[in-house]
Amino acid sequence: MRIHTARLTAGLLFACALTATHLSNAASPTTAPTASTASSLEAEQEAAFKAAKAVQKAGPADITLRDQAHLKLPAGYVWVPTPAAAQLMRSMGNRTDDTFIGAIFPADDGDWMAVVKFVKEGYIKDDDAKDWNADELLTSLKEGTEAANEERAKRGIPGIEVTGWAQKPQYDAATHRLVWSALSKKKGSDGGNPGVNYNTYALGREGYLSLNLITNANDLEKYKPDATKLLGALQYDDGKKYADFNASTDKVAAYGLAALVAGAAAKKLGLFAVALAFLAKFAKVAVVAGGAALWGLTKLFKKKS
Repeated sequence: MRIHTARLTAGLLFACALTATHLSNAASPTTAPTASTASSLEAEQEAAFKAAKAVQKAGPADITLRDQAHLKLPAGYVWVPTPAAAQLMRSMGNRTDDTFIGAIFPADDGDWMAVVKFVKEGYIKDDDAKDWNADELLTSLKEGTEAANEERAKRGIPGIEVTGWAQKPQYDAATHRLVWSALSKKKGSDGGNPGVNYNTYALGREGYLSLNLITNANDLEKYKPDATKLLGALQYDDGKKYADFNASTDKVAAYGLAALVAGAAAKKLGLFAVALAFLAKFAKVAVVAGGAALWGLTKLFKKKS
């Protein structure tokens, strides 16, 4: 299958949760990319897509998630494990770490992807969930993001600002599932149709599984059921469940649910700034490729030749 540059550029936007409808929102490049630079970028991404296709698993399938849980991947979805998934993310301008497990895509059309991680930071107490205030959490998130902008400025990355909730934090104490989503944009821009991370978490005995669905804000309602379905398909193994916690032997995380929302969000929203910086460098590549229209990265994982 021939992978076109337009799809590669859209894949970069999509994976970084930045659905730009106008490239003018990105900073102007100081140096136009050469033909060899564009060719190198396309070659890197094409190699990553081929590696991902070689190891992808289509649902229904039983996916092992480290030594912690299993994902009963439903029909209609495709799983790409790491290291191929990590290679794919890096080719799009994203960094990965040892918490990254893999990525999920719709088997057919759908402009989203989901990143799966396991963060082993200990048992997270959830007793603060009953008292949290969504407005206060949003204020903390805005303040934390603004503070992080100082570091972004040092690295030459545009600042970002949180504009509100796409989904206010909701926690189900019976299933130990957390859902939330914040809207953000490039600082000073009009926002347009911004990318959005729809974050779902499953708490366990030793940490938490994170399933982050990435799409654009206008399509979020359409794809929320996919995130809910996938979150429900995550099941911890016996001995690793939240209810298996042993207070006398197990590590307790240094933060609760409220801090998890504010702290994790600040890190994830940094992807927007990384995407903007990358786009600034390759803006002309995107224009040549057909503008910033969202093709949908998932088309690359269809079973067509």
